[in-house]
Order: sequence, then structure tokens, then C-alpha cells
Amino acid sequence: MKATWNDTVIAESDDTVVVEGNHYFPKDSVRWDYLTPTDSHTTCPWKGQASYFTIEVDGQSNPDAVWTYLDPKPEAAKIKDHVAFWKGVVVS
Repeated sequence: MKATWNDTVIAESDDTVVVEGNHYFPKDSVRWDYLTPTDSHTTCPWKGQASYFTIEVDGQSNPDAVWTYLDPKPEAAKIKDHVAFWKGVVVS
């Protein structure tokens, strides 16, 4: 699987975890040089608190397009140390 935004591969892995239709990529498969943490957070009743990142490629930004659960609830333990994408990021 690849996560691509603005023709740039942000993450690539053969070992994603699918939860609720989203592919969660292992953190070591992510190009962190394109990501900047934000102050945004949301809470899922069964996964816990999500933290977000902005993607920056060639001077363009995609705010809060990447999320992770730093300390997921036990029910979501399999997505610990993984990230997922949305907001126009193509995962295929």
C-alpha cells in the first residue's frame, strides 16, 4: 500500500492494518520529513485520543491529514505505532 499526496509518496508498506476502512501504516514506513505535528486532537470512544499531523510538500500544506493514536485503548492495540491518512491523500 502507498499513501500519496501531490504526487509524493508519504508512506509505503506491505503490512498495513485496516480498521474502519482506513489503512494504518507502520510508523517506520512513513516519510516523517513531510509531516509536522499539530495541536489537533479528537477522541474515539473505542480507540482513544488521536493526534494529527500536517503534510507539507513543495510549499503546499494539507492540515491534519494524518492521524495516529499514541496510546490507543486496549481494543485498538493493533494500531499502536501506526498512522492513517485522509483529506485527499490517496491510499492504494
